[in-house]
Amino acid sequence: MLNPFFLNGSKTEQSLIQDLVNEQLKMYGVEIFYLPRTYVTKNTVIKEVIQSQFNDAYPIEAYVDNYEGYGGQGTILSKFGIQNLDDLTLIISRERYENYIAPLIRDQPNIELTARPKEGDLIYFPLGDRIFEIKYVEHEQPFYQLNKNYVYQLRCELFRYEDEVLDTGIDEIDDDISQIGYIQTLTLIGSGVTASATASYCASGAVRKIYIKNMGGSYTSQPTIGISSAPSGGITAVGIASITTNYVNCNGQNGGKIQAINLINAGCGYTVAPWVTIQGGGGVGAAATAGITTGSVGVVTVTSGGSGYTSAPTVTFSSPGGSGTAAQGISTISSAGIVTAIYITDSGVGYSTAPTITISGPVGSSSTIGIGTFAFNEIVTGQTSGVTARVKKWTTSTKKLEISIVDGQFVSGELIVGQDSSATYLIGTVDTDDLVTPFADNDTIETEADAILDFSETNPFGMP
Repeated sequence: MLNPFFLNGSKTEQSLIQDLVNEQLKMYGVEIFYLPRTYVTKNTVIKEVIQSQFNDAYPIEAYVDNYEGYGGQGTILSKFGIQNLDDLTLIISRERYENYIAPLIRDQPNIELTARPKEGDLIYFPLGDRIFEIKYVEHEQPFYQLNKNYVYQLRCELFRYEDEVLDTGIDEIDDDISQIGYIQTLTLIGSGVTASATASYCASGAVRKIYIKNMGGSYTSQPTIGISSAPSGGITAVGIASITTNYVNCNGQNGGKIQAINLINAGCGYTVAPWVTIQGGGGVGAAATAGITTGSVGVVTVTSGGSGYTSAPTVTFSSPGGSGTAAQGISTISSAGIVTAIYITDSGVGYSTAPTITISGPVGSSSTIGIGTFAFNEIVTGQTSGVTARVKKWTTSTKKLEISIVDGQFVSGELIVGQDSSATYLIGTVDTDDLVTPFADNDTIETEADAILDFSETNPFGMP
């Protein structure tokens, strides 16, 4: 039986040791940030964490127990690439945690343990500007001095990001993962501007349209279209071919067929139908003829390319009236959403003056589109697809939106709206997912693999 006259653990002695520990940590420690994990979604069967996030960061002093540098295996080359396996051991005050952190997180939802530091929570280590994950909390070292423990020893490993949401509001912490993970880049479009164009007039002898007699085959590039010269004083027509592979045996290996020859310039002054020749492009067998007309469009000039187009707009020519036939045309746009050219598919019949041209406007012509600034980590939603994602980075000058944790596939041309900022833009182009890490070289590996296997073939490994 213990001697009742000798106390091995009075409250005053225990408080003295705790105060000395706290003082030493404040003198020789470093200020870290403790990030509690919020469990958003878990697997109810095996308790696997499906989705979690870190929304708060609490400062607390800690003693770094590593005296020769980081522990662990360091940076190694494995079959998964270069991996950083640094460890870190930190010691924090039990009293400081229980008095200054536990009360702040006790009533927050989806935090499973608040009485002590827990495995799975994160530590921001400012000396290396790195984030570590707590793997084990040792609470019995030193072992019950005066019948009590005074510190927690946190054994941590370098945090491996797996699409967790990290939004503490502290830039030094949040920017550690701003460019890590599977990132998708959207090129957005602001308020669109409708393009405009004018047409010249030809009284007689313009090429009305070019008729394909034989589509040919094996064309791997755009062939040159030759149209015989107009008589003296006339204007020679200029054509351009388009190739399609939407036919049997048309693929990257066999080439394509000529599906249409449109007119850049319908010409003027022909007295007989000109000859049409098709040369180059790697294919053979294509043939076409032309017909001429009176009172038609000569050439179309784009006076303003507009902006904000996600698909080629429709082109409408005014009617010549009477028994005439209106001209027809198609447009092309650049990757920036600007109309670059209008080609004539039928120069029309019966015009007495040059027709007016109407080009359909882009979808984003509303004043409510192309406004606002996306906020880091906010949720954005595609209004057509319903797909959601988290904002990684928004560049106003280039209208590039980098996103992660995407739950589907955004659609070009749909509106995307920020949940917090209410920023609203049109999606122009959607890039594929790209794993961003300091070491991975995924794009180069994929490019080299594609050079070995030709996936444009039906079976790159050979026919069975």
